Amino acid sequence: MKTQKIYLIRHGETEWTRSGQHTGITDLPLTLQGHNQAESVRQMLQGVQFDHIFVSPRLRAQETCQCAGYGQYAVIEPDLAEWNYGLYEGLTSKQIWQKHSDWDIFAAGAPGGESPEEISARVMRLRAKLQNLTGNIALFSHGHFIRAFSATWIEQPLLFGRHLTLSTASVSILGYEHIFPAILLWNACFYS
Repeated sequence: MKTQKIYLIRHGETEWTRSGQHTGITDLPLTLQGHNQAESVRQMLQGVQFDHIFVSPRLRAQETCQCAGYGQYAVIEPDLAEWNYGLYEGLTSKQIWQKHSDWDIFAAGAPGGESPEEISARVMRLRAKLQNLTGNIALFSHGHFIRAFSATWIEQPLLFGRHLTLSTASVSILGYEHIFPAILLWNACFYS
């Protein structure tokens, strides 16, 4: 039986997550509400001992990690960065769908940004880095990247990520059911 558990923590609210704007490379700080949400992550993870902690290079993920009490222990991992939305950076899904009614990031990627194949490569690179680590691992990252990572974890195509909703400052846990990769907890939030 495999015992490795991967805790996936999405960053707290920013101005753009509140408005629904796609935020890939734009480095926005958390809002006051985002800080409060990140503080709730500390409560959710109380008592969990992590053997490894990794955080995206983006400010919003690092602030969430810091508010949750793990900033001083975290290692910046470039592969945890959010999907690069290219020309869709800063746009809402509604704005994109007005021009491209069938657009789906998991199927098409973003023009001028990352393709599904490039995200899949990043996911697989990160999985290879984590493969030989044991114990509890915390990954502070972003919505679309976490969804892509989780889809492949449970041996589904990247496209499956479209079916996984994810709230800001949520905690999800990946692990194993005996020897099979599994989602142990999904999208847990302790704030209102």
